Amino acid sequence: MRTSEAVSRSAVGIGPDRSILEAAEIMERAGVGALAVVDDDRLVGIVTDRDLVRRGIARRVPVEGRIDSIMTAPVVTIDADAELEDCFPLFRTHGIRRLPVVRGERFVGMISIDDLLLRLAGQLADLSRPVAAELLFAHRDSPVPMTT
Repeated sequence: MRTSEAVSRSAVGIGPDRSILEAAEIMERAGVGALAVVDDDRLVGIVTDRDLVRRGIARRVPVEGRIDSIMTAPVVTIDADAELEDCFPLFRTHGIRRLPVVRGERFVGMISIDDLLLRLAGQLADLSRPVAAELLFAHRDSPVPMTT
């Protein structure tokens, strides 16, 4: 499966000149923990809820301050046409929880560890159904007649 097929939510971004408060409000409305910082369609950074706290509030940056003052750049990304499994080593080696999906420099969506865990849990549930059914309903074959 391609990464672009696994993006479960629409792309949520913010302009680099928008305020920290606006970023927090957008995250709240969209129910996301990270925003792509985009200039036109070009990805220039990422800001997470953790960035808002650690780089913004904890350092007493005014909420009217620009979001690009606390964003992470450059950004670790994955190509929209890459295989979904290619995300795993990026999450592991970079210690990140969210990975922007791009086509060229254009932001197309975000994949999170949470998305991958939910997908994996669903796949494991699908695999376990036949095993569980066999255990619960104890399917037994009739005895095989003995031949002499």
